[in-house]
Amino acid sequence: MLLPILLVIASGMAHAVWSMFTKKSRNKSVFLWSIMMVATIVLLPVLIIELWQNPMNASSYVLLLLSVILQAIYSWLLSKTYELGDLSQIYPIMRGTSTLLVPIIGVLFLSESLSIFGWVGIICMLSGFVVLSGISPRTKQANSQIHSKKPVLMALCVGLCTTCYVFVDKLNLQHISPIALLEVTNIGFVLGLTPAVLASRKIWDEIKHNKPTIIIGSILNPGSYLLFLFAMQQAPMAHISPLREIGTVFATFLGILLLKEQQGLKRICCSVVIFLGILLIGIWG
Repeated sequence: MLLPILLVIASGMAHAVWSMFTKKSRNKSVFLWSIMMVATIVLLPVLIIELWQNPMNASSYVLLLLSVILQAIYSWLLSKTYELGDLSQIYPIMRGTSTLLVPIIGVLFLSESLSIFGWVGIICMLSGFVVLSGISPRTKQANSQIHSKKPVLMALCVGLCTTCYVFVDKLNLQHISPIALLEVTNIGFVLGLTPAVLASRKIWDEIKHNKPTIIIGSILNPGSYLLFLFAMQQAPMAHISPLREIGTVFATFLGILLLKEQQGLKRICCSVVIFLGILLIGIWG
């Protein structure tokens, strides 16, 4: 069990780092598209060869298509969210939403139950989300963007989309290797951003100003999810997914220390509370 745990923690750390690079970029859509193109081109032969040598049935191809569609929606939502909010505000919400939604859906619609630790975890996560959102009776419309509800709503949508594609990809792993599935998700990610990238005409400008981080991001972005896919092959998703969200704390520190974002102590405390809530739900909930 040690190897899957280490893979998941490394996955969360890598995800936080490339997310920080995205927030620093000039054009979020172009940057995300650029860091995904390298892996998409490199892995395309792997996907073609695997599908040629191991053809699947129609329902399996439908699941792959669903994964492409969800990744396209996810990439578009992600670029817009990074344009609107601070990394230390939106990242914990994006990453924590799926862990929050799954048990709530189970209790409300599937007649499942939560332990006392699970309910405490949900309270921790909701409290952290509310504080990060800036919702307050004294909040006025003229306040700065840091108190705007739009980044928070977009981050929640990203988290909902993440919940959907993780479940779909868990099913896809029954029929396809992690590397080939990674290429499927890469294709969907790139397709979702291509219209905005073509409309912006900022590809070379972004490469000129952020070439080093694009190169590093092109390794960390697909690499972070590949590590998670390998971990899911070796351990139940419910046991390892919560640990990946240690990236929420790491990303918050990156936002405060490197990006010089505001409300540092409050956001760090919120990210820690959200991560503790995720652990309570995932391990003892």
